[in-house]
Amino acid sequence: MEYINRLYKNRFEGHYEQRDQLWKILCGSFFQAFVGEGDTVLDIGAGYCEFVNYIRCAKKYAVDLNKDTPAFANLDVCVFTCPSTNLSPIADLTVDVVFMSNFLEHLASREDVLKTLHEIHRILKTQGKVMILSPNIKYASKEYWDYFDHFLPLSHKSLVAALRLAGFEVEWVIPRFLPYTTGS
Repeated sequence: MEYINRLYKNRFEGHYEQRDQLWKILCGSFFQAFVGEGDTVLDIGAGYCEFVNYIRCAKKYAVDLNKDTPAFANLDVCVFTCPSTNLSPIADLTVDVVFMSNFLEHLASREDVLKTLHEIHRILKTQGKVMILSPNIKYASKEYWDYFDHFLPLSHKSLVAALRLAGFEVEWVIPRFLPYTTGS
């Protein structure tokens, strides 16, 4: 998985500050409304930890295969270098909110998406929430494949189907949330 470190370094180098400011605003003005100050939050595919660093909560976890991720995490973030299909470092029913941004399309197969969602279901508390931000192939069909590490074509409808297969109840879907790119 060494290529992951190089790939993301090449893609995001020179854009860290811009991305960081975007996530600061998104967390403060939108995502914080779904996360309580006493919650335990897991950011899967945390990357440079922009979300998990800015969200206010009691306990913070980050999961990523990129070995550079711990260097970007604030001191209050516990980082696990493990696949999303095996979240064994996290106990059952201990997480209030799971967040994923631009992640599921990077998995190798639909089976891996379902394994990831089943792992999330295992670690979430009974009233837990999953928030997923993802490029929508329905609205970005050309740009979607510009990224070497995109394997799965996902739309808001296919993602809802996967969530329901994994036992989740879908409360809210926003098919277009952000522009596909933010300067990368």
